[in-house]
Amino acid sequence: MRILVTGGAGFMGSTLVRHLLEKGFEVHVLDALTYAGRIENLIEVMNEIQFHLVDLRDFEALYDTLKSIEPDLIFHLAAETHVDRGIRNPYPFLESNVRGTLHLLEVIRRLDLKATLTSTDEVYGDLWGKPPCNEECPLRPSNPYSASKAAADMFALSYIRTYGVEVNIVRPANNYGPRQYPEKLIPRTILRIMSGKRPLIHGTGKQIRSWLYVEDFAEGITTVGLKGKKGEIYNLPGERELSVIEVVKTILRIMGKDEDWIEFTEDRPGQDMRYAMVGEKVKALGWEPKVTFEEGIKRTVDWYLNNKWWWEPLLSIEKI
Repeated sequence: MRILVTGGAGFMGSTLVRHLLEKGFEVHVLDALTYAGRIENLIEVMNEIQFHLVDLRDFEALYDTLKSIEPDLIFHLAAETHVDRGIRNPYPFLESNVRGTLHLLEVIRRLDLKATLTSTDEVYGDLWGKPPCNEECPLRPSNPYSASKAAADMFALSYIRTYGVEVNIVRPANNYGPRQYPEKLIPRTILRIMSGKRPLIHGTGKQIRSWLYVEDFAEGITTVGLKGKKGEIYNLPGERELSVIEVVKTILRIMGKDEDWIEFTEDRPGQDMRYAMVGEKVKALGWEPKVTFEEGIKRTVDWYLNNKWWWEPLLSIEKI
């Protein structure tokens, strides 16, 4: 089976690529290699994949590439994902997440291809004081990033309804694990501690997120791609809900630091206090997260401690 992963040089995408190779699939990677998409994420598997340097915003290049590959299944992960960047400048999120996904949907329609698209739990908005969402919850995105992902979901659902394309959607919880770009909470916290700096927390740190180890995500999206139904949405909830301050204190403890060694900073605009989902639909397909947060965060800390070559060059361009 020939599988294409868009955004396959990113954090989640490169983990999925390794997972698919372990399963014995022929894997193609399509990536524009923007700041968080790095060949370094694929360096040890480059001889096992076919790599295509293509930007989803370039419709003709995208069409020609997919026509030549003829994939049996596409996993679409290419996206701008960092909330803070979207607040500072939402236009790249419109171009990559909405226009790029629309281009992919149109190519899928013309070439009669099959795909699983990656969304986010953030499209459901702030669930503080509310029950976790199933896939029928209304979308209430709170920031430009989640708005762009909700818009992409709407385009996908419209293409399913109007043109009958063979597409489904996953909405994963907050991913963490090796090779995550250091703008995100967990790698930034680890690298600050390694650099002798206090971890930074926006606001009070009481914001609650559902945490999903990236290898569990890879298994989950693969399950949906192979077993899920056309036109369906599948939540991929994390192993547990934890507040930001609980996450940071766990990392401090694992790294042998005092749990109160924290620096608080101004909260971001429009901060959501809680994301939460239920995943009964995907559980019926045979998937649920296996890696506990404690085990996953230990693996993640160990990886950053032992892979200085990967993250050290980023410190000159990414403020931690």
